[in-house]
Amino acid sequence: MAPNPASETVAMKSVSRKISQKSRPEPPKPPQLEPITAFYIFLGANAFAAVFSPIQDCDEVFNYWEPTHYITHGYGLQTWEYSPDYAIRSWAYTGLHATVIGMSRLLSSSKVFQFYFLRLVLTTVCAICETRLYSVISKTMNPRVAIFFLMALVLSPGMYHASPAYLPSSFAMYTIMLGFSAFMDWQGGMRTAQGILWFAIGSLLGWPFAAALVLPFIVEETILAYTTGEVYAGFRRLLDGALRSTILLIVQTGIDTFFYKKLVSVPLNIVLYNVFSGGSKGPNIYGVEPWHFYIRNLALNFNLWFFLALAAFPLLLFQHVIRQKAVSKQTLLRGLVFVSPFYLWLAIFSLQPHKEERFMYPAYPALALNAATSLHILLANLGSTQPQDLASKIPAQVKLALVSVFILGTFNLGALRTIGIISAYSAPLNVYAPLQQQGITSPGDNVCLGKEWYRFPSSYLLPDQVRAKFIKSEFYGLLPGEFSEAKDGFGLYPGAWLVPSGMNNENREDLGKHIDIEHCKFLVDSRLPGAPPTVLEPDYISDTENWEKLTCRSFLDASQTPFLGRLLWIPEWPFIPERFRRKWGEYCLLRRTHQIGRPEL
Repeated sequence: MAPNPASETVAMKSVSRKISQKSRPEPPKPPQLEPITAFYIFLGANAFAAVFSPIQDCDEVFNYWEPTHYITHGYGLQTWEYSPDYAIRSWAYTGLHATVIGMSRLLSSSKVFQFYFLRLVLTTVCAICETRLYSVISKTMNPRVAIFFLMALVLSPGMYHASPAYLPSSFAMYTIMLGFSAFMDWQGGMRTAQGILWFAIGSLLGWPFAAALVLPFIVEETILAYTTGEVYAGFRRLLDGALRSTILLIVQTGIDTFFYKKLVSVPLNIVLYNVFSGGSKGPNIYGVEPWHFYIRNLALNFNLWFFLALAAFPLLLFQHVIRQKAVSKQTLLRGLVFVSPFYLWLAIFSLQPHKEERFMYPAYPALALNAATSLHILLANLGSTQPQDLASKIPAQVKLALVSVFILGTFNLGALRTIGIISAYSAPLNVYAPLQQQGITSPGDNVCLGKEWYRFPSSYLLPDQVRAKFIKSEFYGLLPGEFSEAKDGFGLYPGAWLVPSGMNNENREDLGKHIDIEHCKFLVDSRLPGAPPTVLEPDYISDTENWEKLTCRSFLDASQTPFLGRLLWIPEWPFIPERFRRKWGEYCLLRRTHQIGRPEL
């Protein structure tokens, strides 16, 4: 049979096409970082914070470290929130951390070791939660979005403060990351009940208001159940999550009832106090801030990432509605659900008069996710090769320069802010070190605090049976008291249920919280150029007749330091103009020499 030239030509073209297709290079894959590598990066950044980050808020010390010290060592300072008359702090939450301290005591009896051990455990848990959410973002959204999410967390001073903090808002941040992961990851089926439980753990054991962040996911679940006709399945998943949360609430209530010796629901008490108390008994008595407080605070702690987070919603609409008109409604819904929690949280707390930096901690992962989404959309459009797009006409070198400037800018701003905090405010964590030396202290010694009471880093930094006490200063609010140490006939932890004297929820001073300076063997005090001595706050450091310095550290005088120096680290280089230099004072641990008297001004 004679060969058919036409069929041979077709065959050759077919083979040629196949060879061409095989040899054609595949489109480049998005950059990927293995979860284990991401974990080590998160852990390294968090561990650094655990070791060096100063305690930002006295509430962390007096409402959490001190009650934990009471459980683990039998004594500690007590706030009005732990009085059974008010009961707005959960012993279940404190007891969970006291268990970790108990484990550390198997390794060392040093209380300083126990302090840093718990901080390192907290930051390790945080790294695990960050890695879980990173992995889900990589699978669900895009590996490049996940890498930007990692960068937003690791390069921002905000997480440097939040990750090691022993606070319910940080605890809620950990569990919210796991809740986000459960709701976002549909591989193998929807994990609604699991997601609700994680939010419940953070809200009930930690901070009740963190439950607000679950609302977008509940709305999504409801919409999907209605549009797909699977109403029963959706209801069953929601009910399952509610039942798990109820069991958790019952367990928590049982633990808190055991400690307070009365039936108490701490999450309910927290909500009643913060939302319905009002007047002279609500949180506003501790200060109010303008609506833009969190905008300024987040711009400081997340710099450029914060502004990207704000742009996520309009950029997502632009990408899906204008650039990709064929996108499904479900894809658009998922994207909007992912970016909405941060806006919801920012709106709710900007409307509250009483504002504190730690209130934003639960939303930090949502902020990072929004920022990563925005950056991904911007880079996707910047890298466009479509002739009709303006971005295609920008030289590749210019694009690379823009991206590099952004990355280096966020890194440098974050590093300068973090180094500035460490160098300026680390003294309270360091000046107590001489007390650990042999022969310096004896059981029953008092370490007294006057105007520096709110920077006390907890009894864990004092030797065993050396107590922190307060002397009178210019502060006229309510200082912490002490947990009762009654023993015979009072059972376990009587300080948790015996009603202390002098407590109130109106921040009214109780003079019974002070001792006379004659009973102080040690004293912690500061001397700042911008804070002249007063009758109640004399210059103890200069009173060398009655006090000697055991150790002193530099401490930033914020009142004399220019604005930029308060925000960022300014090096002490000779060519730096004086008007930009940071101004310093002393933060000292003093030891009594002999008879104590107040020095003349």
